[in-house]
Amino acid sequence: MIYLDNNATTPIDPRVREAMLPFLGASFGNPSSPHAAGRAAREAMEKARAQVAALVGASADSMVFTGGGTESITTAIRGALAAQPDKRHIVTSSIEHSATKNLCAQLEREGFEVTWLRVDGGGRPDLAQYAAALRDDTALVSVIWANNETGVLFPVEEMARLADERRIVFHIDAVQAAGKVPINLARVPVHLLSLAAHKFHGPKGVGALFVRSGLGLPPLLRGGGQESGRRAGTENVPGIVGLGVAAELAMLALPVEMPRVAALRDEFEAGVRSRFPDARFHGDPAHRLANTTNFALPGRDAQGLLAGLDRLGVACSIGSACTSGEVDASHVLRAMGVGDEEARSSLRFSFSRMNTGAELPAALAALEQAAARL
Repeated sequence: MIYLDNNATTPIDPRVREAMLPFLGASFGNPSSPHAAGRAAREAMEKARAQVAALVGASADSMVFTGGGTESITTAIRGALAAQPDKRHIVTSSIEHSATKNLCAQLEREGFEVTWLRVDGGGRPDLAQYAAALRDDTALVSVIWANNETGVLFPVEEMARLADERRIVFHIDAVQAAGKVPINLARVPVHLLSLAAHKFHGPKGVGALFVRSGLGLPPLLRGGGQESGRRAGTENVPGIVGLGVAAELAMLALPVEMPRVAALRDEFEAGVRSRFPDARFHGDPAHRLANTTNFALPGRDAQGLLAGLDRLGVACSIGSACTSGEVDASHVLRAMGVGDEEARSSLRFSFSRMNTGAELPAALAALEQAAARL
């Protein structure tokens, strides 16, 4: 299989898997236990906390381990609202991941007011509209850093500073960005940041939430005093160890591997253009992840293309893995002004540092063959 669906999930780096194995065997202690087995688990977990913190330029004590990106996002949003019961307004965007989009829609049903920021044809927000949306009763801004379908990057630093000037809590969904773009929270006034291990060659089912010092954030999960009282439940030590190693490897690889991955993506896009002159690419080409391309082949149904590529051994996507069961056109592309017919003809290919240039000719040939069969 030629795997080009890395925004859905990435293969675990063998070094990550090796680091996890002892904690699935002899080193099975509960990190809350006072004996030697518990202390060993605790030490491994705290090492991982420092590794994850280094990836985003934060202090180790600001990181809270969670069960993944969705839990991190929910904890951030629900916690920020619970800490400010007198504020009932939220600002988010029209192209959020379903973890944020569906939660904010639920909050609207609960009586909160949500401003859904528009985006332009390249998938970027209007900063003037954003600034105007910030109000005295705004409890929270929650936006995505790198869109999971198009790879388009939001101007996070500018948005964070505007919120900080108004003393508004700013949460960033960095699930797709972490490990792919440089992040230094010492320089950007972000209050909350969510990430997930499986987007940068770590295990599924484990993530982290950055909580800036001094921000009182009630826990989403209550019970024991784990995570300094910020997230109850016995920690997933093997997963956390894997998250830590994956974070360290991603940080070391980022300056070398992301330019190489961008070159792979660009070569692939050139191959698509040469074979399909009518292909329509989506997203601002100057502000996007190095690994992501999203394009339509007009007149070809994306579901049919996806099935054909799968039979030929190429894995890609028609958008977010979390919404792949939906038959409606992508809400992200529609928000960018893409028509339903074109949206339903769109595919997402996403690369990782484990892909090579040797895979591109076969992938392009498979795309050409799948399109011809339609």
